[in-house]
Amino acid sequence: MDRTVSYCGFCGNEVGRDSDCTCAAKQKEAARIRQFASGATRDTDVGKPDYDGYLSPLVLHRYGVYMLKHSIQADGTLRASDNWQKGIPLTAYCKSLWRHFMDVWTIHRYRLTREITSYGEQDQLEEALCAVIFNASGYLHEVLKKPLLLAPAEAVSEMPPYPDTVTTAWPDLYDNAEYRPDNLPPPPPTYGWDE
Repeated sequence: MDRTVSYCGFCGNEVGRDSDCTCAAKQKEAARIRQFASGATRDTDVGKPDYDGYLSPLVLHRYGVYMLKHSIQADGTLRASDNWQKGIPLTAYCKSLWRHFMDVWTIHRYRLTREITSYGEQDQLEEALCAVIFNASGYLHEVLKKPLLLAPAEAVSEMPPYPDTVTTAWPDLYDNAEYRPDNLPPPPPTYGWDE
């Protein structure tokens, strides 16, 4: 993914990081100014992220409770709240994400066909959902730190096959030897299909 490109929040056109879109919609919006009862003025918030609308305080609060609970390590010591930002291998995030998603799916399919009747079942579902959020967020955090997973289309034809591409670019993120390029099995025979 080319991190030097962004998109106009008004027309959706691609613009460079150091340039600004000059579309008519943006120019029209820029000419509008909000004036508050106090007399203060600001530009409009159109085309800007609305985190207040995107995020739920209920979810963030429950996630914070989940993270606090899981900051206590097996030996009783407290893990720093940003410990996960030191780097966890993508394979660890992905495997854990799948395990917790399976918990959510199972609860969704088999326990939510009837009303949840005990706090234990509710808590189990909330814990599993928070674990999914944690692992998805951690995985995304690592991807954003090292933006190589999604390459520009023109570069894809020059890249080695998927396992080599990811593990060569991110060897420190893969803790499982089976994912490393030197341990990959030889490619299957083509039987002349692509000749």
